[in-house]
Amino acid sequence: MSGMIAYCGLVCSSCPSFLATKNNDDAAREKTAAYLAGKFGLYVKPEDINCDGCLTEGGRLLDFCRSCEIKKCCSARGLENCARCDQQQCEKLIKFHEFSPEAKACFYALKKELG
Repeated sequence: MSGMIAYCGLVCSSCPSFLATKNNDDAAREKTAAYLAGKFGLYVKPEDINCDGCLTEGGRLLDFCRSCEIKKCCSARGLENCARCDQQQCEKLIKFHEFSPEAKACFYALKKELG
């Protein structure tokens, strides 16, 4: 898999929040805020759509990414992402993948790639 892969399996480098930030595109920020509200029930002001990607150290993150339990867990374990974890059943990851089927699909593709 190519691109910046978040701890949970999402591809940060193709995320609308990441792209709006990278391109400093206010119209994309507005569109992304509407998408997050409509699809996930996450209400973020367009001006708060600033994210340099999940793996950034000291960079900008969306509030829900900053407080992400999966990110905290991987960081504490020194893992690049959850696909590298040897734990068989992770409730945090299972719950997030129920919320985001896109992350689940990417996670399993990455897991398969890692063998």
